[in-house]
Amino acid sequence: MAKQETLKTASVLAFERKLDVSDALMFAGNWSNRQDADNWQPIEVREKSVRGTISNRLKTKDQDPAKLDAAIENPNLQTVDVATLPSEADTLMLRFTLRVLSGAGTPSACNNADYQQKLNEVITGYVQQHGFAALAHRYATNLANGRFLWRNRVGVEEVEVQVSHLKQGVREHTWDFDALSYSMRDFEATGNNETGLKALSELIEFGLAGEQHVLLEVTAFARIGAGQEVFPSQELILDKGKGDKSRTLYEVQGIAGMHSQKIGNALRTIDTWYPMEEGVHLGPIAVEPYGSVTTQGKAYRQPKAKADFYNLLDNWVLKDKEPAEGDQHFVMATLIRGGVFGEAG
Repeated sequence: MAKQETLKTASVLAFERKLDVSDALMFAGNWSNRQDADNWQPIEVREKSVRGTISNRLKTKDQDPAKLDAAIENPNLQTVDVATLPSEADTLMLRFTLRVLSGAGTPSACNNADYQQKLNEVITGYVQQHGFAALAHRYATNLANGRFLWRNRVGVEEVEVQVSHLKQGVREHTWDFDALSYSMRDFEATGNNETGLKALSELIEFGLAGEQHVLLEVTAFARIGAGQEVFPSQELILDKGKGDKSRTLYEVQGIAGMHSQKIGNALRTIDTWYPMEEGVHLGPIAVEPYGSVTTQGKAYRQPKAKADFYNLLDNWVLKDKEPAEGDQHFVMATLIRGGVFGEAG
């Protein structure tokens, strides 16, 4: 092996994601009929045309009363996609599958054999010291608390999450969780089914360690209210022309759905180890190399503070500077997330 001081980060370095999530599909039914959910009706996306009013902040030159009155006379016509529960159904069902894959920390592409050997030593040391229990517990908690429902979880009356372990297409075991009994900000808090959460955590741990094939079916029921609006993923339309819809929602073969990327983001919202300002407790953020939170336009793991993934990984692999335990978990969670992390040319 090359001497440590000459070891360089590989220019080609990529990792495949180890939590492989499907798109999530939306169905409608009644809370009292959850045991017959396989027969629930799909939720469709439909168009709605509305006449909006001007409500955006105006520039100073446009705040003249005459100009404002003239602008208000011109209707703000919009066509948008909407998805709602039928008037006779009060509950949203969201369903997706999750594969837990082994090989965390093993690159799918690496053009530097010496670097790969040292990386393997670091990963092996982490697994021997910590295993995957801490990360698996957090992934399992984000399943139990229904974080993946996003806006569909806000203000609901009840939320039940059913997680089934599938073997050859058969539900071998199912755990039921009252999602609202679990905290969204604390992974140590207890919920309504700690025995089930422990079993689910162990199963995910076995999957990451390669000790067992793990395929999970996740079904969430959110009692929102009859006829209420639900919130699939919104499509990003890059080439938007005049007269196009203002909002386009995601659907799969006519069924409203959520992107697998959005579900995956919720599951990996486990990073509580990032540097926090004194007195500020944001709660967990998604595992990202720079701790990016796009809704706030802020990165919580700044390279200047050497708290980002690249500084932590390079110090660990190239300089034998072992990060704090929380940052070790963060580095491993980023490798489980997957991505292309080679040295820039």
